[in-house]
Amino acid sequence: MGLAQAKAKSTAIAATVFLFPALLLIGIFIVYPVIDTFVISGYKWNGISADKVFVGLENWKTLLHDEMFWKSFKHNLIVMVFSIVLQIPLGMLLATFLDAGGKKFNFFKIIWFLPYLMSSVAIAFLFVYALATNGGMVSSFASLIQGKKVTIDLLGTAPNALYTVIGVMAWQFTPFYMVYFIAGYGNIDTTIYEAAIIDGATRWQYIKNIAIPLLGPIFKTACIMSLIGSLKYFDMIWNMTQGGPAGTTELMATYMYKLSFQQFSMGYGSTVAAGMFILITAIALIFNKVFKVKEVY
Repeated sequence: MGLAQAKAKSTAIAATVFLFPALLLIGIFIVYPVIDTFVISGYKWNGISADKVFVGLENWKTLLHDEMFWKSFKHNLIVMVFSIVLQIPLGMLLATFLDAGGKKFNFFKIIWFLPYLMSSVAIAFLFVYALATNGGMVSSFASLIQGKKVTIDLLGTAPNALYTVIGVMAWQFTPFYMVYFIAGYGNIDTTIYEAAIIDGATRWQYIKNIAIPLLGPIFKTACIMSLIGSLKYFDMIWNMTQGGPAGTTELMATYMYKLSFQQFSMGYGSTVAAGMFILITAIALIFNKVFKVKEVY
């Protein structure tokens, strides 16, 4: 017992030494900001002056009746649904294509992954110019087809703006799920595929009845990542539309930014950020509880 206790103590000390730096960084850059956000939400403050006026739950009462916040939340839900519906199935299809082709399709793997390597800000500016009303790619192509000048404003009209931005998001982030599913395919024992082929199964039957069920945990994790990511989008949509036109593409993150750093209402902006945290956490927990996948090994 003495030797076992000494070994356990040594392991605990080693774990503490190695985990402490990571835990310290998590505490400083994640835990403390979250706690401080909830603290600031109880004040009326411009974020600059030293004068903070404690208002208790007034900011939270305002948030509950804030139409723009709930409109932004609705837009986030639309982005969330389309992110899951578009990005994950497309990523799965691309991964299936690449897995079937093997090393012969490595070129496609590289080309298709390039959008994910680009900065979201750079992609936003790229598509702002590509979708410009005058001289943009879509307007120029429409003019070429109809033989006369045609102007199509995808980012300046509702509801086109929101769905256009969703399409750009899907273009950038689908490659991430493609690689994720390629890794999932790589974890499936090749003998399973060989046995299925010997039993007379086609490639489609193998994918439908064997591969997809085995990829269930991958699907669940991918959906949770897409869900959380879509509820906190900011940089791309800010650089493409800044929440316009007339709030059509306003998300919770862009609304919070405007309140905190343009209107200098740091107290209420922190309340919006805290509300985002609560809603994102609640949705992720509910999704994780409802979407149960049996893990097969």
